Amino acid sequence: MGQNAALLLVNWRAIAFAAALLLAGCERQPDAPRVRAETAEAVFVWPGVHPAPEIKARTVYLLDGEVRRDGAARLHRLRMGIPRLPGRTLWLVVRAERLDWTDATRAAILADLAQWRAAGNEVAGLQVDFDAATKGLSGYAAFLKDLHARLPRDVRLSITGLMDWSANGDPRALAQLAGTVDEVVIQTYQARSTIPGYEAYFAKLANFPIPFRVALVEGGEWQAPPGLETHPMFRGYAVFLLGRERRWGEVRFRTRRSSG
Repeated sequence: MGQNAALLLVNWRAIAFAAALLLAGCERQPDAPRVRAETAEAVFVWPGVHPAPEIKARTVYLLDGEVRRDGAARLHRLRMGIPRLPGRTLWLVVRAERLDWTDATRAAILADLAQWRAAGNEVAGLQVDFDAATKGLSGYAAFLKDLHARLPRDVRLSITGLMDWSANGDPRALAQLAGTVDEVVIQTYQARSTIPGYEAYFAKLANFPIPFRVALVEGGEWQAPPGLETHPMFRGYAVFLLGRERRWGEVRFRTRRSSG
């Protein structure tokens, strides 16, 4: 190989190497911001989760029990004992797999609400954690209207909601919910990960008629979509905590099942 040919080969190799580095740099995306629970204003605490001492959230959603699909529609309690969290606002959460609640179901929930308050807790109300399909919102609204009518006047009603409600929900069904529930907590995660493409759902949130929080999973990716935090109904975030081998106050928890 002549000297000129050798130099040309070396130059081409250098160019190819530089091009590869440039391409790799173009393809490398910056890490998306991750959700940190330490500064959260509200958190979800499911059984089996022991929040770290540095978590100072003022509002806490605590799972009390489930109304399961199998057997009778009764409340299956998942907690041992009564929480005692002075200085925080609590929501008693019931995870529901069915809506054919009986008088006994509602009585058990109201009894727990009363016990939590009697222990000195500030309890805002009841949250129903039910994955209502967008097409079934009218039926869900009817269930919630009946439930709301049976609650004491000083017990507020919160529900979890799917992002799809804002994009494809029937405006009439959403209006029914607006007249019944005090807030919707919109879930943005599946198990331990943020649902991809969440920005597209929030782009259609302009006419959402109900006060809402946005639920984020601890450690998940999140970048607030444009206009979300200035929405007139936006009430902040709630971070879903993942498991830790720790204690928090006098609350002890057992196991956790992801919703959404």
